[in-house]
Amino acid sequence: MTTSTVILIVCILIVLGIAAAFGIAINSGYNYKHKVDPLPDEKEDQNK
Repeated sequence: MTTSTVILIVCILIVLGIAAAFGIAINSGYNYKHKVDPLPDEKEDQNK
């Protein structure tokens, strides 16, 4: 194998690794369970 072939293979592996990292990050972001404060009751709003 020539030097350019080795460099090409390494570059492709780096690109695939970065793409996999993006995929994992996006997937874990979608799986994150967000917590929000509960909505106030309507009775509390009418008493104000």
